[in-house]
Amino acid sequence: MSSDFESYEQDFAVLTAEVTGRIGKVPKLVGDEKKQMVANVEKQLEEARELLEQMELEVREIPPQSRGMYSSRMRSYKQEMGKLEADFKRSRIAYSDEVRNELLGDDGNSSENQLIKLREERAHLLDNTERLERSSRRLEAGYQIAVETEQIGQEMLENLSHDREKIQRARERLRETDANLGKSSRILTGMLRRIIQNRILIVVLAVIIIFTILMAIYFSVRGH
Repeated sequence: MSSDFESYEQDFAVLTAEVTGRIGKVPKLVGDEKKQMVANVEKQLEEARELLEQMELEVREIPPQSRGMYSSRMRSYKQEMGKLEADFKRSRIAYSDEVRNELLGDDGNSSENQLIKLREERAHLLDNTERLERSSRRLEAGYQIAVETEQIGQEMLENLSHDREKIQRARERLRETDANLGKSSRILTGMLRRIIQNRILIVVLAVIIIFTILMAIYFSVRGH
């Protein structure tokens, strides 16, 4: 399982490096070139999210005693992913100095008014972006809590399963002990019954012997 995780990890590192480079180019582009670059970055970000999901699944399959290290790495990758998405959002509404000059030109008050309007729109978009980021962080925190809760629940279920097996084995041993005690009780009862029978037989034989001796003495005395 850890080898699969490390393979996904390498793919994620390569992909995020490419995304970082492309995000830096977005503000320098305009028109169709910018749209194409934005589309490429969106596609790569989606691939990065899928890699994170695969890595998350791999972490869930790792034994609990070894899972902590991988969970910590996952949190770091998710933070990196969140930063990339935030940088990408800012890059889509940002322009380099060269592009801004190309868009506005140098025609006095009109250019200045357009620049002010562009700054206001950019500030508004950045404000909305920050709100989305805060919402995204809250959702991410909620998701992380849900994942950790699921992991704890899974560990508890595993512990309960082990305890159940122990209880079942203890019950089986108790049944075996009860069966052995039943056999022992029957054996002891049979032995006690035979002992009583033997004693009765001995008493009867003793009575017969004594009676026989007395009769012999009686007839012997009477004959004289």
